Amino acid sequence: MSADPWLDSAARVAEWISDYRKRLPELPVLPDVSPGDTLELLPAAPPEAPESLDDILSDLDRIIVPGLTHWNHPGFLAYFSSSSSDPGVLAEFIAAALNVNAMLWKTAPSASELETRMIEWMRRFVGLPDLFEGVIQDTASSSSFTALLAAREQALPGSRTEGLAAREPGVRPLVYQSDQAHSSIDKAVIAAGIGSDNIRRIECDGVFRMRPDLLDRTLASDLEAGHLPVMVCATIGTTSSTSIDPVRAIADICARHGVWLHVDAAYAGPAAALPELRPLFEGWERADSIVLNPHKWLTTPIDCSVLLFRDPEAVRRSLAATPVYLETGVEARNLMDYGLPLGRRFRALKLWFLFRRLGAEALRDMLRRHIDLANGFADRVRMDDRFELVAPVPFSTVCFRAIPPDADRSAGPAIDGSSSSRADDWNRYLLDAVNRRGRVFLSHTELSGQFVLRLAVGSAHVRDEDLEAAWTELTHVYEDLRTD
Repeated sequence: MSADPWLDSAARVAEWISDYRKRLPELPVLPDVSPGDTLELLPAAPPEAPESLDDILSDLDRIIVPGLTHWNHPGFLAYFSSSSSDPGVLAEFIAAALNVNAMLWKTAPSASELETRMIEWMRRFVGLPDLFEGVIQDTASSSSFTALLAAREQALPGSRTEGLAAREPGVRPLVYQSDQAHSSIDKAVIAAGIGSDNIRRIECDGVFRMRPDLLDRTLASDLEAGHLPVMVCATIGTTSSTSIDPVRAIADICARHGVWLHVDAAYAGPAAALPELRPLFEGWERADSIVLNPHKWLTTPIDCSVLLFRDPEAVRRSLAATPVYLETGVEARNLMDYGLPLGRRFRALKLWFLFRRLGAEALRDMLRRHIDLANGFADRVRMDDRFELVAPVPFSTVCFRAIPPDADRSAGPAIDGSSSSRADDWNRYLLDAVNRRGRVFLSHTELSGQFVLRLAVGSAHVRDEDLEAAWTELTHVYEDLRTD
């Protein structure tokens, strides 16, 4: 025991974290609980007297951990992984101790300037030109919402003060995205007062990419009708299939019609750090705004979303509001002017630790390894007549389906787009059974009206044996279902 009780407590917590991370592979990825189970184990009222750290950590093991989905588990292969490597965990510890609020330069000078520098590091890491500036938000939802507000003010000057009443009667503000775009854009449109009925969902091609010809035709028609295009959202790495919209062609269309181009690269953005994948990002350097999330594929603890923008003043103009009690008289960049929240966590510290402790080369190696693992799994699917790929694998996510015994491979999806076919039911049962076994966790989506299984590689802790386990579980459960 040291002379400092806090230091003893910190060491005890660090020991718990280390032990948890060591035993994590032996835990089930998904908890075997029902809604309300954890709540029943928690007292209804707070304790009147202090309790020991040992008791709290004991209850952490007894009550909390058994009810968690373990996102850091090496078998977590669902959604897009959000895992934490050691540098980010250490940075979170320090950020909590410093507890700064980088809303104004004056309230946290070095934190504000570190965020500026980390934006530059990220921009250089993914190969974007120096003209982009940016801020760190919590999630892509906030980043895209911030971009939309800037786009709205550009398309409709005065909307900051007058709202959508600034538009002329009968003029509809419109946002354009593919039918594969993330739901965060829908929520941003709702929150910005534009209204979800004013989203133009552009049909995709056979590999789930936005069709530029339809976008161009729709924009031209809306402009001819006197409506107001506000923003086009192109996606590099869609959530369902990781498809890549043809950003260069979309950028040409946006430039011709004078519309703000936002690129959602929340998942796939870090992969632009790989020279061999840079062609997949062609045209994104022409965007007005870009979002990429280090807390998805760069092992940074959630939350950490990087919003880049070409015109800082366009973003600041849409949101800046400084009450007299926050006036400082200092000529400096105040980060609170570039997003909705006033209070701002010290998220930049996580990126600083990540790059300095791991280095850009190791991060690129990790990305390549994840892509190799995903392609190895995709090869297994291709070579097994019990399964089929349903989308290309440009990054580290595999979309595939199990084919029921004696199924007609040429049948395709139901004409009515329903998800009630025998093949869909078979895949639902298969996914549920695999996830219940606890070794790995996969997710699902719907593509072309079909229920599709999804395996996403992106964890800091994933191992070759976890992909092997995923395949073993799938094939074993498949055979179990065949004999039932």
